[in-house]
Amino acid sequence: MTASTYVARKPGPDGNIHYTEEENAVWQTLMTRQLNCVQHRACNEYLTGLARLDLPRDRIPQLDEINRVLQPATGWRVARVPALISFDRFFELLASQQFPVATFIRRREDLDYLQEPDIFHELFGHCAMLTHPAFARFTHIYGQLGQNATPRERGFLARLYWFTVEFGLLNTPEGRRIYGGGILSSPGETQYAFESDKPEFRPFNMLDVLRTPYRIDIMQPIYYVLDSLDDLFAIAGMNIMAEVHKAQQMGLFAPTFTPKQTAV
Repeated sequence: MTASTYVARKPGPDGNIHYTEEENAVWQTLMTRQLNCVQHRACNEYLTGLARLDLPRDRIPQLDEINRVLQPATGWRVARVPALISFDRFFELLASQQFPVATFIRRREDLDYLQEPDIFHELFGHCAMLTHPAFARFTHIYGQLGQNATPRERGFLARLYWFTVEFGLLNTPEGRRIYGGGILSSPGETQYAFESDKPEFRPFNMLDVLRTPYRIDIMQPIYYVLDSLDDLFAIAGMNIMAEVHKAQQMGLFAPTFTPKQTAV
């Protein structure tokens, strides 16, 4: 795993992380522009969760503030982690209903794109959805599966996470809406998913998802779309590892992008 140029912030003697004025200003910039961007594009379940979190606009919140909302809602907590963690640690945390949050925020020069997830991506992109029982259940099951999977199996499971938790879309009576944190926390990806004629939108199919390569450093050429967020309950109840083994036997689809080392 490539080392990060960022270092997660640690709490002071009072138990709080004391962010600088510039770090809080970056948070405020990200909050302001992305709140405007997700209106009429995010699913109602996300917007409801975001209202429950009541994230401050002018400062980076403390993780305890998030936990006071998540725990009563679905039993989840957020856990402070370094900028990058191992896959073993990642799955261990999810399996224990703890969502990893690296306590650093991107620099202003990285405002539009950052490869490693920062606190804005994790809190704004993911934590609102963790107030929803179906999303919370799916993420918990995913962590349990990943904990016991082989490295090769984890590669296939990573595609399931990518096309749901990170880049998932939802059909609603009002039209297509976002529930994936990788889109919700990115102005560019949000606009691309709604305004570009380049991406392909496919109905969610487990085997197809597991066999679809992706790259982390480009706008996504393919999105998989659920008909209801409650479909995640059904997906969590499937024999996912049996589907992983089928996908392993069938092999990956040809990529719809120029391959790079970052393709998964």
